Amino acid sequence: MKIRQSYFPLKKETNLIIKTGIEIHRTLGFGFLEIVYKDAFEYELREGKVLFEREKMYDVPYKKIILPHKFFADFVVFDEVILEIKAKEGIAPEDLAQTLNYLKCSGCKVGLILNFGKMKLDIKRIVF
Repeated sequence: MKIRQSYFPLKKETNLIIKTGIEIHRTLGFGFLEIVYKDAFEYELREGKVLFEREKMYDVPYKKIILPHKFFADFVVFDEVILEIKAKEGIAPEDLAQTLNYLKCSGCKVGLILNFGKMKLDIKRIVF
C-alpha cells in the first residue's frame, strides 16, 4: 500500500523537529519543567541554524474584531510548524484543542506536541 505524501505535509521539517526532540529527551531525560526543554530546543534550533520564533504572538480574530487577548505559540519552526512543548503525565485533549486553535489563528497547517514528561518522548502530530 502506498501512502500519499498529502497525509504528511511538511514531513521533512517535522521529522527534523522530532529528531531534535528525541535528542533533547535522550540528553536530559524526563522530569524537568517545560521551560528547561524549551531552552534546550532553542539551543538546538540555533545550533542547527533552523528558522524559528519562540513565544510567537498571534491575534485571535472574532467576527469583525481582534479580541484583546493574544496567544503565544511555544515555537513556530520554518514559519510553518507550530511546536508545543509539554512536560507532564500525558498529552491531554485540551493540549490537542489548544494546538488546533493555534493552527487556526496562525495559518500554519501542521502542529507538533512533544511531551517530555514520560520515560519515552510522547509525540502528537496535528494537520489542519
